[in-house]
Amino acid sequence: MTKQYDLIAVGAGSGGLSVAERAARYGAKCAVIEAGKLGGTCVNLGCVPKKVMWYGADVAHTLQDARDYGFDIEVKGFSWEILKKQRDDYVAGITRWYHTYLKDSDIDEITGYARFVDAHTLEVEGKRFRAEHIVIASGSYPVVPSIPGAEHGITSDGFFALEQLPQRIAIIGSGYIAVEIAGMLNALGADVTMLLRGEQLLRPFDAMLRECLMEEMINAGINIVTSSRIAEVVKGNDGDVALICAETGQSLGRFGQLLWAIGRAPASAGMALENAGITTDSEGHIPTDAFQNTNIPHIHAVGDVTGRAQLTPVAIAAARRLADRLFGGMPERKLDYELIPTVIFSHPPIATVGLTESEAREIHGDAVKIYQSRFTPMYHAFTRHQRKMAMKLVTVGAREKVVGCHVIGVGADEMLQGFAVAIRMGATKQELDDTIAIHPTAAEELVTMR
Repeated sequence: MTKQYDLIAVGAGSGGLSVAERAARYGAKCAVIEAGKLGGTCVNLGCVPKKVMWYGADVAHTLQDARDYGFDIEVKGFSWEILKKQRDDYVAGITRWYHTYLKDSDIDEITGYARFVDAHTLEVEGKRFRAEHIVIASGSYPVVPSIPGAEHGITSDGFFALEQLPQRIAIIGSGYIAVEIAGMLNALGADVTMLLRGEQLLRPFDAMLRECLMEEMINAGINIVTSSRIAEVVKGNDGDVALICAETGQSLGRFGQLLWAIGRAPASAGMALENAGITTDSEGHIPTDAFQNTNIPHIHAVGDVTGRAQLTPVAIAAARRLADRLFGGMPERKLDYELIPTVIFSHPPIATVGLTESEAREIHGDAVKIYQSRFTPMYHAFTRHQRKMAMKLVTVGAREKVVGCHVIGVGADEMLQGFAVAIRMGATKQELDDTIAIHPTAAEELVTMR
């Protein structure tokens, strides 16, 4: 017998849980299908455990600065094991709460891998489930390159399984995940080398952010090797790995651990999408229109599997708006993918929203005016380990409408949210200037820049 639902979400990560929860509030009969842990990547192998590790690394930096504030302290060591246990216990608590919440919300939890039988029917472990609406929220997974010996490295998934702090690690990649893990491990005492295929970190981001972060990471003792392409990984008898350069054929060094952070791929394979007539692009992403519809109108997709803005809050927002449209009587409800704020939990952190300077100039040409500042924040005015702060406002037109805001430095992660609201509402530079500064803070620079 096939069980009937109003909505089934394939994947119980941020997107799948959010669409089912919101739809259930409207009275829809819902289910989520998940083979792994509830919460998906964000809760189990991403944002949440990452932020715990970032806090640990930040404490390490604070301990370094303590002497300069008059504290006579002695750091006798650091226990990776304690931090990992605390982190894992915290994550487990969130996962347990999800199970309870689904049950309390009358949302059925179906365990296993989903496979389409037809456009309305899914099969899981030999059982069939039918729904008027199906939402694919299966997420993504970290990519490992197709080169000899690649299996000797780990990905971000493996990072969260590490039982000990790596003493000497090579991180391949230049994006979010690479810089975040590199900064954490460096602060906690590891010898970190980053190998970049190109010349820059965080290539899609504003040049000011890229340049400042690279400078700060080098100053912190991270070895950054640019223009390096790995052809092979060779594991020695001692367990260390050697990275063989594609251009020279010589070793780029030996490391106790290797981590791949070269991107993520959509988790769309294995669902028999063809049985429902769902199309994908060449990389396996499931394209959607502005309303999260796939090419099959009653089948929808949200989150990483769509290839659009791979951020947890984006998946949640798109999912909730989809449920509002399908079951809440809001036929025009959809997510606006413009002006999405985001933070990179590097050391120091980066916060950014809107157009980069180069993007703005490409679109608006000479109508662009830039305001920027670089300074030593008060916190670091007399510390030995000084880290700079940099800010940039990108404006366009005679009214100097703010179309981009980019910040790197202490507190950047917490200060951007409010400015993102202002920019989304169309704030001009004059309106920022007319806002009374909160003094003394670093954030006041964004309303006092000349």
